Amino acid sequence: MSHDLKDIELYHRIIHQKDSSALRELYRQYEKLIYSFSYKMTGNRELAEEIIQEVFMKLWKTHAHYEESKGKFSSWLLTMTRNTCLDAIRTGKKHDTVEYIEKDTLQVDHETPHDLLEWKEKGAAIRDCISGLKEDQQTMVQLFYFKGKTQQSISEATDTPLGTVKGRIRLALKHLHTCLKGKGGQFE
Repeated sequence: MSHDLKDIELYHRIIHQKDSSALRELYRQYEKLIYSFSYKMTGNRELAEEIIQEVFMKLWKTHAHYEESKGKFSSWLLTMTRNTCLDAIRTGKKHDTVEYIEKDTLQVDHETPHDLLEWKEKGAAIRDCISGLKEDQQTMVQLFYFKGKTQQSISEATDTPLGTVKGRIRLALKHLHTCLKGKGGQFE
């Protein structure tokens, strides 16, 4: 079973059966990626941790709907994370803790040295692949994914037509996918 199909199966178990073990499995699989992504966008460790919880609470409470026809589960999850980060940034959320009390509360395990090494290696591979992009594509990826800018605001800030911005982001992602696939490991 492919990785994406397994994720989709877990997602359906969460949505249709309220299977907390499926939620825990997706959480274990994606928490570090979501944390890294959130921290890169917000620059705040506590806020990044809150965003992880918020993303998975949206999944659990079915406030988020995934459509298989629109792309990979992991891409959808990162898009949801990005939007949650942008919402937190826009509202100026500093660290207003919201406590969720449920019997199936998820626990964040401490990172092992192996986890840290794996994330360091993946980070290096991603940076290496980004550095291999054309300069205009690197700019688009940095602004869109790491600075949280909208495609429209990138278009205005760089004086580039919106269609060109979209095309450069799409091409950059295609090149990154190919590059990361060639480096082995699991980046999805």
